[in-house]
Amino acid sequence: MVSEEVQLNVPSDICSDCGSVMSVRDSNRGELICCNCGLVLMDQVIDQGPEWRAFDAQQRERRTRVGAPMTNTIHDHGLSTIIDYKDKDYSGKDIPAKVRPRFRRMREWQRRIRVNDAIERNLAFALGELERMASSLSLSKSLRESASKIYRKAVEEGLIRGRSIEGVAAACLYAACKEATFKEIEKRSPTKRSITLSEIAENARVDKKEIGRSYRFIKFKLGLRTEPIKPREFVTRFVSELELTQEVELLANKIVSAAERRGCTSGKNAQGVAAAAIYLSSRIYKEHRTQRDIARISQVTEVTVRNHFKELTKILKIPIDVIKKK
Repeated sequence: MVSEEVQLNVPSDICSDCGSVMSVRDSNRGELICCNCGLVLMDQVIDQGPEWRAFDAQQRERRTRVGAPMTNTIHDHGLSTIIDYKDKDYSGKDIPAKVRPRFRRMREWQRRIRVNDAIERNLAFALGELERMASSLSLSKSLRESASKIYRKAVEEGLIRGRSIEGVAAACLYAACKEATFKEIEKRSPTKRSITLSEIAENARVDKKEIGRSYRFIKFKLGLRTEPIKPREFVTRFVSELELTQEVELLANKIVSAAERRGCTSGKNAQGVAAAAIYLSSRIYKEHRTQRDIARISQVTEVTVRNHFKELTKILKIPIDVIKKK
């Protein structure tokens, strides 16, 4: 477990000695150290945190002198103020009854002027939808920021006109997930799980086709860098949900890698290929799961699993006796 003084992070540059991208920041010494070889990448690093310490939430709240940081997930970047409904002053005392009607009027006008034109109303509604979908999918804060930034770019370019706000918001969230996967592949550290279009559609208020059309349009107009999802990105999640062993997962990854080298996965549904590889691997290790169970977890049809399974056994030349049930 990493303490508050030592934090793991990924630096923008790579270790000059071993090429690793993972490093440890030691706040006590002000050093950035490579996790792999121990080389000191930076020294005398300036601590950007506060000069005080807090040991509980109340003490932290009393000592904090600034508000929340700027964020793209709120239409006004979180810079506006609010008048609380508790009717208490800064010291926690109740506001006199004579002054409360005035505060109610001020609170109402404050709520109105926060959103004073069509663009801000659009952003307020769309970013609220993004937050709702991201919360349902348990996505990280960085992905929410990226999706909000993409939506703001779409609004600035005038790409929202004539399209569903919910559909474009869902498409921006999907684009952010694809961009994050592409960046992880570039860093050779694919740690984030891939989010499928079907998962986005399940939590959106528009259908899958509308999200797909909006995503392709935004990707073309904004020039987003994405990469097709590969079957290997789904294997670990599907194996975990099917409660299979690690041996099945390792063999399924080897099957997918062999299929990729032979060009069998090009143009194929990545979820279907991953499901077929898991089905084949589970048959070899006698940890049988039905095609229906695997299809339900991978969100494809049984026919897709069956067809990809037959194709893999034929191309990889796996004997029928090896995968035959006991």
